Amino acid sequence: MLFNSQAFLIFASLFFLFWPWFRQTNALRWGYLIVASFIFYGWWDYRYLLLLIAIGMIDFFAALGMVARPRQRHLLLSLSIASNLGILFSFKYLLFAAENLTLAASWFGFDGSLVDQVPKFMWTVPVGISFYTFQSMSYTIDVFTGQLKPTRNILHYFAYLSLFPQLMAGPIVRASDLLPQLLTARKSTREDQWEGLRLIAHGFFKKVVVADTLATLVSAAFAQQTTQGSGLYWWVISLAFTIQIYCDFSGYSDIARGLGKWMGYEIMVNFNHPYTATSMQDFWNRWHISLTSWFRDYIYYPLVRRNLEQIRSGAAWVGQWRMLVILWITMLASGLWHGAAWHFVLWGAAHALFLSIEILTRWPLHLKKWPGGRWLAWMLTMLQVVAAMFIFRAESMDQIGVILTKMFLFQDGLKLGIGSIITMRDLLVLSILIGIMIMRELYFFIQGEQLLKKFGMHSWVRGPFVVAAILILSIYLRAPKAEFIYFQF
Repeated sequence: MLFNSQAFLIFASLFFLFWPWFRQTNALRWGYLIVASFIFYGWWDYRYLLLLIAIGMIDFFAALGMVARPRQRHLLLSLSIASNLGILFSFKYLLFAAENLTLAASWFGFDGSLVDQVPKFMWTVPVGISFYTFQSMSYTIDVFTGQLKPTRNILHYFAYLSLFPQLMAGPIVRASDLLPQLLTARKSTREDQWEGLRLIAHGFFKKVVVADTLATLVSAAFAQQTTQGSGLYWWVISLAFTIQIYCDFSGYSDIARGLGKWMGYEIMVNFNHPYTATSMQDFWNRWHISLTSWFRDYIYYPLVRRNLEQIRSGAAWVGQWRMLVILWITMLASGLWHGAAWHFVLWGAAHALFLSIEILTRWPLHLKKWPGGRWLAWMLTMLQVVAAMFIFRAESMDQIGVILTKMFLFQDGLKLGIGSIITMRDLLVLSILIGIMIMRELYFFIQGEQLLKKFGMHSWVRGPFVVAAILILSIYLRAPKAEFIYFQF
């Protein structure tokens, strides 16, 4: 079920109509959340609810087993992680693995295809499987490490795992944050209700006006059979997609947080103005925070701790080399998490390279000492982000090669040549939208909120007239409905 659909409007209206009554007791509250969330998820394809239930059952009982049988907790954690990753691999990566093994076998003269051996129902990636799998795994890992006590009520656990606002595209909420909130009949305050409305309004504007409008241009560009256009053309397309994916994904997160506030729950901030970053490390501290922190806490830090003795005991360059290897492992895994395709791995490698150069040279720190250095650091950071973003969106590795050559060798001159895929009217609209989003990020970059507070205008910007204008624009300027990009992950 899409947030930007009539079905969701009816669903949400009915949910919040009965929510004040059902939230009164734990059993009613958890049961109501589970039923509503299952309807929300099952609207897409009810059969894949079995995967959500299976993953939840495995991790719920594994966590209880770790407490009841401490000596077997390593085995139970291993079984839990293997089950989760096994399910994720089967539905997200098995077809990809079969295609690549078939290709590799053909190089050695073997005929036949392994693709036909993959069951047809595994050819479709269930919506949100990467999100709820990682969310469930974090629960058992936290119980294993002693950071969290497991809940003994299965309804409590499934209310956490399947909570519908963030079920399909995050944020990846930690059990330590949400499980305690679900223990009480939290009533949203007027401030919560207003902030929730403001977040939902902003989220819908980002999605249905900006992201879906830009999608028209971006999809047409990447769908070309032969990659046309100049280097300038592809820089513009990459910039358009950079803004599209941010508005699409952060729009979903804003709506999810707004719905959470209406329910009385705090869902974590997933984007903290990433396009104001002045280094790639700063960017990853602001972009898709729930996933970045997941890889940091469950892959990067454990690998660092495992290699800590070697990192400290060897020469400085040996320790730095080991840290960079761990960074590359983490970023490549992050790239692969996004999808079963080599271009996602390449995108992760590009960011690993940018981060490695930054760590080795410490260039952002040097730049910021110069006059205007913060602005220069910001521009160079955004140049790297935009330069890598077309890799994320590309249809194939061959397409990446062609576009890469055009962008960095400026083939075909500086002719924009965008009129072949978009009308001048739509181009004007797109230019305005791109300008709005750039100005919005610059507003936060120059700390515009503090300036407005100084002149007493901060409350006006966040007031009812602005929210009403955003809602009106979302209705009258909405583009053709499209799924959220991160549903495919």
